Amino acid sequence: MLQHVKVAIIGAGFAGLGMAIQLTRHGVDDFLIIERGAEVGGTWRDNTYPGAACDIRSDLYSFSFAPRADWKFRYGRQPEILDYLRSTADQFGIRSRIQFHTELLEAAWDDAASLWRLNTSTGEFTASVLVSGAGPLIDPVWPRIPGLEHFAGERFHSSRWRHDIDLAGLRVAVIGTGASAIQFVPELQKQVGELTVFQRTPTWIVPRGDAPTTERRVRLFRRFPVLQRASRAWVFRSAEARFAGFRTPSIGSLMQRFALRYLRSQVADPVLRAKLTPRYRIGCKRILVSSNFYRAMTRSNVELVTDPIDSVEGRFVLTADGTRREFDVLIGGTGFNATEPAVARLVRGVGGTTLAEAWSGHMEALHGTTVAGFPNLFLLVGPNSALGHNSIVYIIEAQIGYVLKALEAMRASGAASVVPTAESQKRYNRKVQADLENSVWVSGGCSSYYLDASGRNTTLWPHRAAQFRRSVRRFDSSEYHLEQARLPTAG
Repeated sequence: MLQHVKVAIIGAGFAGLGMAIQLTRHGVDDFLIIERGAEVGGTWRDNTYPGAACDIRSDLYSFSFAPRADWKFRYGRQPEILDYLRSTADQFGIRSRIQFHTELLEAAWDDAASLWRLNTSTGEFTASVLVSGAGPLIDPVWPRIPGLEHFAGERFHSSRWRHDIDLAGLRVAVIGTGASAIQFVPELQKQVGELTVFQRTPTWIVPRGDAPTTERRVRLFRRFPVLQRASRAWVFRSAEARFAGFRTPSIGSLMQRFALRYLRSQVADPVLRAKLTPRYRIGCKRILVSSNFYRAMTRSNVELVTDPIDSVEGRFVLTADGTRREFDVLIGGTGFNATEPAVARLVRGVGGTTLAEAWSGHMEALHGTTVAGFPNLFLLVGPNSALGHNSIVYIIEAQIGYVLKALEAMRASGAASVVPTAESQKRYNRKVQADLENSVWVSGGCSSYYLDASGRNTTLWPHRAAQFRRSVRRFDSSEYHLEQARLPTAG
């Protein structure tokens, strides 16, 4: 007989762990987390590149119910964030509920039995409810460049860093200048012989303003937890205030002038500075945070190339201007496909339709969490729930609260399944897209990972983070079909 659990959770990153912990705190112990890796942590386990860190303050980039007083810096580094997730899993006794080295192969909704049938790399089981904590930044993406896959040297993506390769003195090429690249490029510059950075589009960068955490602050937070809660609230409000720059062009112009002054202060060479100056409105792409990227780009062993890459031949990268450059190592800083999550191909709803098929036009969900045609499925960090200005952990916690309210509504009504109506989902997404229409993310003059192949923003929430939490503060059953369990037919 197959193992059955009330709730199956995909992934043991921030989302999956947060969901599991809150289930236990609300008296639900019958759940299982499946995790394809050997440890918790998600993106913070996988991304171990040099300089990996968060660009949201540690006070806020952590669970509200599991504060930590002794962060070493204002902005957490990857090893420390991973340690936080490990210790939090241990603190709340979640580790025993995680099945590691277990990859989801398929999750199919059984309408007759009102349950999910999960096929994994370690076996099959069933669940009444399926929660996906598989974030959008999981599977790396490489650009389509002829010959790239046959590069004759070593090649790897930043999210799969090869620590076994000694880069000292080598000729290294980096493709991309996104969030990961601006963190690892300064570290690479210190050790490689020659570093060439291929940039398609420059990014807006603001200074990091990082600093070590003082012992006095740690002591005060431990002795007076109310001070730590106040600090978290202040950091949150400060981040929320920046949102005005995305919706109000005049405030956005002030932010842009600040970023340009910072660029001028760091890069004296006018030619290089011009290459690093974006031609789109600030905020259209993710605003990056770094206090050492610009300095690294001015070093004598670094070259910035803005000519498009035509092809790769052996160890040579050929650009549109006809230049051939030879490299020993090629590193991709080319990000992830946020608008076509891999898990969507594995989840089948009513009638066997996959989530990817349901999203073949555009990715969408009700409240970024539930999808018509997919009963008892809840997505954490689903469509149009990500942020460009504040902590995604805040959004995750809001969604977890919404899932708990949905489960309580099912219990109270005796329903075996809950699924949004098609009309409520359409109505919600029409409003979201209307609110996004004149935002900088859509009309700012750039192409970003926020947009899908047809140019629709299916990634970001169009308002302040607090407004998202208000939008999911209650579970409105009028937006859903709540179905009772089907009685078996007499044989």
